[in-house]
Amino acid sequence: MDERSIGKSTMRKESWEKVTGTAQYTDDFSKIGLLHVKLAVSPHAHAKIISIDSSEARKIPGVKAVLIGKDHPILTGSPLEDRPPLAIDKVRYYGEPVAIVVAEQEHAAEMAALLIKVDYELLPVLLSPMEAYQPDAPLLHEHLATYKRHEEVYPEPGTNIANRTKIRKGNMEEGWNHSDHIIDVHVTLPQSDHAAIETRCCTAEISPDGKVIISSASQSPYVIRRSISLSFHIPLQKVIVHTPLVGGSFGGKAAIQLEFLAYLASSAVGGKTVKLVNSREQDMISSPVHIGLDAKIRLGCTNEGKLKAAEILYLYDSGAYSDRGAVMSRAGATDCTGPYRIDNVQCDSLCMYTNHPYATSFRGFGHPELTFAMERSMDVLAERLDMDPLELRFINAIGIGDTTPTQTILNRSNLGNLPMCIAKLKSLIHWDNSPRIKHEGHFIKAKGVSCFWKNSSTPTDAGAGAIIMFNPDGSVNLLCGAVEIGQGTRTALTQILSERLSMDDRMIHISMDVNTEVDPQHWKTVASRSTFLVGNAVLAAAEDAIIQLKDIASQVLECSPDELDVGKGRVFFKNGSDIGIEVEKIANGYKFPDGHTIGGQVIGRGSYAMRNLTLLDPETGKGNPGPEWTVGAQAVEVELDTREYTYKIMNAATVIDAGKVINPEFAQSQITGGMSIGLSLASREVFLSNDSGAILNPQLRTYKLIRYGEQPKYFVDFVETPHLEAPYGLRGIGEHGVIGMPAALANSLSTAIGIGLNQLPLTPEVIWRTIHDSF
Repeated sequence: MDERSIGKSTMRKESWEKVTGTAQYTDDFSKIGLLHVKLAVSPHAHAKIISIDSSEARKIPGVKAVLIGKDHPILTGSPLEDRPPLAIDKVRYYGEPVAIVVAEQEHAAEMAALLIKVDYELLPVLLSPMEAYQPDAPLLHEHLATYKRHEEVYPEPGTNIANRTKIRKGNMEEGWNHSDHIIDVHVTLPQSDHAAIETRCCTAEISPDGKVIISSASQSPYVIRRSISLSFHIPLQKVIVHTPLVGGSFGGKAAIQLEFLAYLASSAVGGKTVKLVNSREQDMISSPVHIGLDAKIRLGCTNEGKLKAAEILYLYDSGAYSDRGAVMSRAGATDCTGPYRIDNVQCDSLCMYTNHPYATSFRGFGHPELTFAMERSMDVLAERLDMDPLELRFINAIGIGDTTPTQTILNRSNLGNLPMCIAKLKSLIHWDNSPRIKHEGHFIKAKGVSCFWKNSSTPTDAGAGAIIMFNPDGSVNLLCGAVEIGQGTRTALTQILSERLSMDDRMIHISMDVNTEVDPQHWKTVASRSTFLVGNAVLAAAEDAIIQLKDIASQVLECSPDELDVGKGRVFFKNGSDIGIEVEKIANGYKFPDGHTIGGQVIGRGSYAMRNLTLLDPETGKGNPGPEWTVGAQAVEVELDTREYTYKIMNAATVIDAGKVINPEFAQSQITGGMSIGLSLASREVFLSNDSGAILNPQLRTYKLIRYGEQPKYFVDFVETPHLEAPYGLRGIGEHGVIGMPAALANSLSTAIGIGLNQLPLTPEVIWRTIHDSF
């Protein structure tokens, strides 16, 4: 084996199954007697439910059950319980489930769902967070004050505000007094879709002994277990959740939605196994989407460009229900200024109810949105100052000894090195060696930049466990709860274990399936935290196993455990590595020649939970929301055709402080994939709706994604400033390639046309209208 496993591009553990087509996903599951579940959904964005007639649906041969919301009047949601699994008294978004049908055949269930007749009374619709924010706006949740709360969430009854997070830092009057220049910027970003290849799906059954067994394409199997237990009063140990490989997610499968419906469907048919698979259309409009934002930014700075004050209003469009939108709005507040030193900050970040589909986690967790707002503002400020926009960012880059908006003091470990990222980006994109704007006939080439940061915003007690079991041949089985959603986490964890045990990573086996009954608990696979949380648990489990190996070996070698070390499949003397014993001879205990046996199977156990985090003060936002901030800088170069305002994205670059790169190819792919998503969001992705809130493009033929042949050249580089609390100094990088891309694209196009583009997506029509509306 090589001397090191960390920093090496090893092959994914699931590669063989994926390339041969034998990999198993949730929808691959089937069994005799399996029943199918289909949804009946609302054709209106806001309406009272007067009556539901399912008589015709029940006549379809093979239909076993039809369920409606009034039969199961419960509320779900986290951190605010505001969403019924099936609409009860009214619908709040187009596509909201109003009934489910269980049938023997999938086509029968679908036909029956179409025959369910619902009588509606239409209500006024709210189609933007700014509209919902107005004092006279219709209320979408009249009983907001009665909803049960989890975590820290601050809804405002009598309004459409599901949560408000306040940041109050410094002295605003002093900040404005020291500002020679003040600019105001208003930006809007729409909701959009996660568009994972695999649509959301799950199965459920209730065994005769009362066990609830769920298989789900999910990032959150342990949250499913807890949610089903709490909502339906089932002992936690009787809820078992399986998650096999997940076919893409980008945050969208962190939400718990179909699992509630599948459980209800199984309970309605005597516990038989049921399967619920979203069609592409329902996956786009009925299940949760990517959050939108309406933001107003006011920045003040000196003549030299030093930022002095920021006043910020973020109105996050969480749609009909709050779900993780409440937490995303809080995350937006904690990092509201972007990665810049600003001593005087006032921010109100609100989670707003609208009559759009409800939102949940999306790659970046509220940060692509706030970064778009801040980075457009930074370019406007640079133009006002007639200053190089990259230089403006460099002189204001947050650093050691500065404080975050939540007043956390920063050091090199918990922050990383943004100035180094900016310097590397400057070289990577030849910022000083070629003009930012280049005219070639009716074509204009232009470059735009952005900087970003992101804290994980995890619960203060988020944690993970790990178990390593030695086999008789010295190989190891690793058990953990991290879900493989394509990011390579489970392979990276074997690299961490391989490094600590100094053993060949090919000797470490890890299954791709997560089973909550046997695998140690993991908070959930989100927030770019899995390798951090589970990695620390793996290291703790390795230490436990090493102690056991040394203890057994010391008895065989007749020495103290302190004299021994472990590596390369052996336990050996530190001062004489040629003397020792093979791990395989002691991995399941050791048998002396006379038959006497010591020890037993070596099983290492480890766990880890977040440390030194605090809740935010509800009035000032003061607190420590996460262990570290990942920082980076990004750039985009475009070629704009001024005849039609079409454009080609030529180049895109990212430099990110990764702490320590565990697997270079994985890291490169993660960042590149994120950049592609960010450019797709920025250039074309949007839900189109009419004045009544009906979505007009609920399929991939009409909902546009960036496609093969439209991709630019990607350039990725890393800075490595270790995070001391993390395994081998790593930092989370799973989401970060997305974050600054929309802003960098908007800044490049704004530079090209000489007019600020503050509305996404940046389609030719939007560019044309912005130009002509400015005259």
